[in-house]
Amino acid sequence: MNHIRTAVLLAVMTGLFMVVGYLIGGGSGMMIALLIAVVMNGFAYWNADKLVLRMYGAREVDPRAAPELYDMVARLAANAGLPMPKLYIVEEAQPNAFATGRSPEKGAVAVTRGLLQALSPEEVAGVVAHELAHIRNRDTLIMTVTSVIAGAIGMLANFAFFFGGSRDDNGNPNPLGFVGVLLISMLAPVAAALVQMAISRSREYQADRIGAEICGRPDWLASALTRLENASRRVVNGHAEHNPASANLFIVNPLKSNAVDSLFRTHPTTADRVARLRAMTVGTAPAGAPVGFARGPRRGPWG
Repeated sequence: MNHIRTAVLLAVMTGLFMVVGYLIGGGSGMMIALLIAVVMNGFAYWNADKLVLRMYGAREVDPRAAPELYDMVARLAANAGLPMPKLYIVEEAQPNAFATGRSPEKGAVAVTRGLLQALSPEEVAGVVAHELAHIRNRDTLIMTVTSVIAGAIGMLANFAFFFGGSRDDNGNPNPLGFVGVLLISMLAPVAAALVQMAISRSREYQADRIGAEICGRPDWLASALTRLENASRRVVNGHAEHNPASANLFIVNPLKSNAVDSLFRTHPTTADRVARLRAMTVGTAPAGAPVGFARGPRRGPWG
């Protein structure tokens, strides 16, 4: 049912793209927008992961560059029944992380330098397990595609706002009228944000649950989320601020919080996520480290 709901929401987002195309060029504009949407979906399927990683200046690391981090990810991936994903570090001070890739075989996990410096190894393991859950659920493809389309809707809506015609391609008056064109060009990005929010929120809850199972300790992820939420309010993620449509990829909202962001946030509230994880912790045995994580010093040399 969750997959059907996501497919419907993606179809709605594609429909929004076509509506904005209609505002710019009537029926012809709508068909061109449909063609562009098909091409963009194809491009996003094959290349969006590379685009996102390049956008954030992510640097791939191997066992020699970051041995403890690489070993941790490898152990957690084995717990999740996944092949070892590619591992990247993003030189951002804000503690955060995201996953991308069109399939588990093409999965990639990216963590920021700030995350490695601010969190304990246990908390890093919880975050990585959450991202591996996204890869196992194939959320990474869906979330990356929605980011690409949402960004395109925003750019196309801006174009429609300034150049949307009052007549269609046959010279007839635009049935929406000039005011209608302006309203829809302004509301389309809002609608796209709402679709992103609907897709992302349900998948974050699921990734939290499965990630907690992968690392074996829900409290690790709960502690990490609390620290990440507090840090994100103080530290600006410059890359994310310049590419807000990609905010849904991160484990916590990377954008500087304001009243508008709170209305259209793509993530569930951290307090709610932590409460659910704490509920999972009740009754679990705290003794010993799960197989997916080898205990080490509080601050390992992450590379």
